Amino acid sequence: MNKFLAISLLTFFLVACGGDDKDTTEAVAQAPEIVAQVPQTVVKSMDAKPSNGDKMTSNPQVKIETTLGEIVIELDAKNAPISTKNFLTYVESGFYNGTIFHRVMPDFMIQGGGFGSDLQKKGSNEPIQNEADNGLSNNKGTVSMARTNDPHSASAQFFINVKDNNFLNHRSKDMQGWGYAVFGKVVSGMDVVEKIENVRISAQVLGQGGMPHENVPAEKVIMNKVTLVK
Repeated sequence: MNKFLAISLLTFFLVACGGDDKDTTEAVAQAPEIVAQVPQTVVKSMDAKPSNGDKMTSNPQVKIETTLGEIVIELDAKNAPISTKNFLTYVESGFYNGTIFHRVMPDFMIQGGGFGSDLQKKGSNEPIQNEADNGLSNNKGTVSMARTNDPHSASAQFFINVKDNNFLNHRSKDMQGWGYAVFGKVVSGMDVVEKIENVRISAQVLGQGGMPHENVPAEKVIMNKVTLVK
C-alpha cells in the first residue's frame, strides 16, 4: 500500500468516528495527522500539579489495570512536563477509573481516557499546550496526547502507539505540522496492549445522544483502576 493511499484510508476512518457533533469532534479533511476524537466537555480547569508536588520524579510510573491485564507506563516529566502534570492530575483524581479504550485501530494505535463504559462523555479540564516539539517520537509503545485538529486542544484522552507512527511527529509550528505530544512509554504490559489491539471491533456503536462511534471494541476494555505507582 503506498503512502498516499494509507493516509487516505486513515483519514476515512477518522472522519467516520466524528459523528455529527461538529463543535467537539475532529476535522480531518486537511490534516492526516489528526488521530483523536475528543468530544469532551470542557469544565473548570484544575491545577495541573499532582498532589505529590515536588516529590514527583522525572520518570513517574502509572499502572493501568484493565479487564485484559495490567499496563505500566513511564512518564517523561523532563521532556514533557506539561503533559505529565496534566495526566497525573487526572490519574490522582480518579478520573480514568472506569473509562474505556474506546477506539482501537490495529497496526496504528489504541485510544482511551475520555468515555465511560456506556460511551458517555466525561467532562475534562481545560486544554493544555502542545509539547510535540519536545524531541520525542511516536514510536511503538509510546504514549501520546490525543487532540482535535486544534494543536493545543489535548485534555484527558491519550493513545498508545502500536507501531512507529512517524507521521504523527512534530514538523513545524502550524496546524499541519504540530504533531502529537509524546509524554511517556509502556515499560510493562506491551502484551496487554497487543491484546487490546487485536480485540474484535464493532462496525458501529451508538454512544451518548445517539452519536455513532467506529473502531470500538465489541467487548468493553475497561480501565478498572489507574494509579501512580512510582
